[in-house]
Amino acid sequence: MRIALGIEYDGTAYYGWQQQRSGNTVQQSLEAALSQVANQPVKTTCAGRTDTGVHATGQVVHFDTGVYREPRAWIMGVNSNLPADIRVTWTCEPGDDFHARFSARRRHYRYVILNEQHGSALLDKRVCREHAELDVCRMREAAGHLLGEHDFTSFRAVACQARHPVRTIYTLDITRTGRFIYLDIEANAFLHHMVRCIAGVLLRIGRDDANPDWARDLLEVRDRTAGGVTAPAAGLYLVAIRYPSRYELPVSGWLPEYGQ
Repeated sequence: MRIALGIEYDGTAYYGWQQQRSGNTVQQSLEAALSQVANQPVKTTCAGRTDTGVHATGQVVHFDTGVYREPRAWIMGVNSNLPADIRVTWTCEPGDDFHARFSARRRHYRYVILNEQHGSALLDKRVCREHAELDVCRMREAAGHLLGEHDFTSFRAVACQARHPVRTIYTLDITRTGRFIYLDIEANAFLHHMVRCIAGVLLRIGRDDANPDWARDLLEVRDRTAGGVTAPAAGLYLVAIRYPSRYELPVSGWLPEYGQ
């Protein structure tokens, strides 16, 4: 049977999601815990491969197994074998045609900026600290240029292995609550470092180091070296994956908010 899981994790201690030959990863820890409960090796597929230091409240994975366990047993059993910074939040059986990555229709990330001089000892690995005062209106004007379907070559890592750079951004909302600025971006899919590249460009524009039209110019030039701004990983969260309703997946993820 095919089983889907909702996962949340603090990515601070991990070299991203994907299993590697060296370095601790979220996938490595999750598969080890699942294999303990299933009493056989388990391989997982995720909806979005988060990078080193990136967090998730709404990651979705699937795996195939011939072993039956009660839903509660998968959740409780796996969590008891996981480190405290990774947790399974729900499980279901969506059917054999479900695929955590390819069945996804939209992905939602939130980027959190702490806009103040001194930063925070407690939030150091969970937010991006920007000491210069940011102009949210300028950032919103720039974000408007990025909505819709575009070639995002200028907003992806040089090492990105995606077959093509065209993606569709459905929403890019920027809100401010006291010291905190939240960038919420939802798209059909993302390129490697795409959200962090967008956040880096918007930060420069918010500092008045560049004109809001620079975001449009970067799209048109299709050259990563023209932008060259990648925001830190610490402020980035994968918060939701949208699937067709026929799979009846539980509501997944929550939006990190850090007060005033």
